[in-house]
Amino acid sequence: MATLSKSEQAYRLMRSRIDSGQYVPGYRLVLAPIAKELGMSVVPVREAIRRLEAEGFVTFELNVGAQVALIKETEYQNTMQTLALVEGAATALSATDITADQLRRAAEINDRMRLSLDDFDPQQFTELNLEFHSVLFEQCPNPHILDLVHRGWNRMKVLRDSSFSFVPGRARESVEEHDRILKMVIDRSPAIEIELAAREHRLKTLRAVLAHQHHTKHRTEVPAA
Repeated sequence: MATLSKSEQAYRLMRSRIDSGQYVPGYRLVLAPIAKELGMSVVPVREAIRRLEAEGFVTFELNVGAQVALIKETEYQNTMQTLALVEGAATALSATDITADQLRRAAEINDRMRLSLDDFDPQQFTELNLEFHSVLFEQCPNPHILDLVHRGWNRMKVLRDSSFSFVPGRARESVEEHDRILKMVIDRSPAIEIELAAREHRLKTLRAVLAHQHHTKHRTEVPAA
């Protein structure tokens, strides 16, 4: 097996950390520490960063340098708004058909999410989050709405979204909201109330992410002293 070039090693390290959420959007990629970690000069690291920039994973800002690309705000917002609408509807339509076993499974998943807060892994949390919501919306009897929900979640994966990696405080709030939505389903609350609760749950994450994006953008626009 051929030995990887130094540039390829640097590329794979940074790319894996971007994909996992370890390097969150806005994270500064400083050449020297990365080169030192890999035991190489800054030249192959710079080459790897240029490759990541060409692929859209990294941007270069004046007075800031290379940083992990921010999620395209408009695209993220449109996807989350759409997902809030269709997932809210799917959750409400599923409510009457969810079994007691499925409700117990959803509660167990949310308990795992709660336990994970102390040793937080945003990527794992995001996977559990999808697993939890899947239990609540997969019984949707309308295949067209369900297809739109699946497309929304898949679109979030394309956007490399792990919202909880850069708004970790949102994770604890999310678990608490899961409890409330689950209780509404168990109590057979009116469908419209379940739909609105599920929709607002998704929109709260959107608002938290956008607030973070605006804060990060404002910081990067401040000229260096």
